[in-house]
Amino acid sequence: MRSFYAKMASYTLIPSILLLSLMASTLAAQATKPSSRVSPQKYRSYDRQAVYIPLRDGVRLAADIFRPAQTGEVVTDPLPLIWTHDRYNRSSSQGNRTVDKMLNPTLRELVRRGYIVAAVDVRGGGASFGVYECPFSPTETQDASEVIDWFAEQSWCDGNIGMFGGSYLGATQYLAASTRNSHLKAIIPSVAPGDIYQFAWAGGIYRNDFLRNWSNLTTILDTQSSPIPVDADTDQSLLAKARKQHLKNRDTDEQFKILPYRDSVDENVQFQPYLEISPLQHLDKISGSNVAIFHLAGWFDCFTRDAWLLFKNYKGPQRIAMGPWFHQQRHEFDDMREHLRWYDHYLKGIDNGIDDEPPIHYYTFGAPEGERWRTANAWPLPEEERRTFFFSGGKEDHAGELTEAKPKKSNQLRYTVDYTTSSGTGNRWRNGYGGNIGYTDMAPNDEKGVTFTTAPLPADVEITGHPIAHLWISSTAKDGDFFVYLEEVEPNNRSQYVTEGCLRASHRAISTPPYDYLGLPYHRSFKEDVNELPGDPALLSIDLQPTSNIFDAKNRIRITITCADRNNTQTPELDPPPVITLYQGADLASAIELPFIPTSKN
Repeated sequence: MRSFYAKMASYTLIPSILLLSLMASTLAAQATKPSSRVSPQKYRSYDRQAVYIPLRDGVRLAADIFRPAQTGEVVTDPLPLIWTHDRYNRSSSQGNRTVDKMLNPTLRELVRRGYIVAAVDVRGGGASFGVYECPFSPTETQDASEVIDWFAEQSWCDGNIGMFGGSYLGATQYLAASTRNSHLKAIIPSVAPGDIYQFAWAGGIYRNDFLRNWSNLTTILDTQSSPIPVDADTDQSLLAKARKQHLKNRDTDEQFKILPYRDSVDENVQFQPYLEISPLQHLDKISGSNVAIFHLAGWFDCFTRDAWLLFKNYKGPQRIAMGPWFHQQRHEFDDMREHLRWYDHYLKGIDNGIDDEPPIHYYTFGAPEGERWRTANAWPLPEEERRTFFFSGGKEDHAGELTEAKPKKSNQLRYTVDYTTSSGTGNRWRNGYGGNIGYTDMAPNDEKGVTFTTAPLPADVEITGHPIAHLWISSTAKDGDFFVYLEEVEPNNRSQYVTEGCLRASHRAISTPPYDYLGLPYHRSFKEDVNELPGDPALLSIDLQPTSNIFDAKNRIRITITCADRNNTQTPELDPPPVITLYQGADLASAIELPFIPTSKN
């Protein structure tokens, strides 16, 4: 385990918003044995054309179109097209350098193999006209369908259209699929959000660091960057007009931070954003599209749970790869080959065997080399054994035991909230907007919270799936934030982050989910669901981001509970800090469910 984290820390990431537009992925050779049949490399070069695409209301979107060329001549035969709906400038000028999609070697190779590649600035972004009203707005989604129609009408496009891209550019693919446009045949959304509310207000806790920094980055792109004008705009007068319209773009942080409930209404646009813009709210329409979806995600991404929910609920042809990645990482995968195989099969009709392979490919941390990539046909894994570990003791130093034996006697542990607790500044959330990665030793943070730790493990154990914590608590305050961390503690007491979950106590009500929620506690977080703590013990059920990790023999499993994540979320600070009571044993037995995988799987 330790060697893995040392390796992850060695990756240097440049905080650049452009990285968000790079797509990801492929399956390692050890995970699959794909057919060797792929489109051959037929073309040596490409031609770039930048045009405006007209929309229903007169707004024009800027598009770069890269078409294969041979001996200096653009190929005129109709070809399949893949495109991305880009929030981060489809192309830009950086000094004397043009930054466009052909800097991506995967996309260059796809053009050489007979695909047209295109990138389109979203309404209100890049060189496009219009005003940006909201991330993933219904207007933006309708724009995507019209763009697909425009591409399909061009003589050089054969009408078979796919999409690519990660993060924001991944969510736009799911939403484009929700329009059920018949020309959209295959998409590869990478590290994409599915539930915008749960990300912005995680369990009712505002993720202020991400929203503030992401909003600042997009504002800079909209007002201070240098997008490339379309070819016909030789004097850049059209670009100047478009950029002037961008001055009216809304700040997402200012928009979201005053919308604390899933059913909050944004008075500026007169709809409920979280119920309109989240891909998971459009599952029926997405499934109705029958688009072939290759979901790409990472265990340390912002949207790990979202990827599994989207996979679980989609009814059409699909596969998922869950790699050892943070948001802006890709390694151990052959990016080009997997994109090519997916598009070849679903856009060109090539029988390459990809639909005969297991639909699930996932990486297990700590597994022996050669066995880290695994396959499955269902999620959660059918062989999963859910085992409950109870919290016990820890009165004086807040360091109790984690054991499968339920405490015979009831116990109460009191903890004064420490608002300085934090998961650090290099983590899954900050990397979402270009920040650093690499969780440091969690032990110093653990000492400020409450911990429950097993005895040293007699043998390796694998945990793959969704942990769920059940906390019986009361507080001297009417509300409070709770963060639960799953960690692996080495013999030298270094504590390694594995995963986490969080919940604001007033959002503890559990509702019937609107789709298959994998058996996890679903907190609807409508305004009417929110209730202060009653004074008597209350149950908080908190699912942690899913993981797949082998805990080494002689290491220990730890659960840490804190009431703030200062560097990443916004928790109201009370003076004096409230005192939390955590209940153990009897009828109020705080515990965590862990998804164990039998050793025969390893």
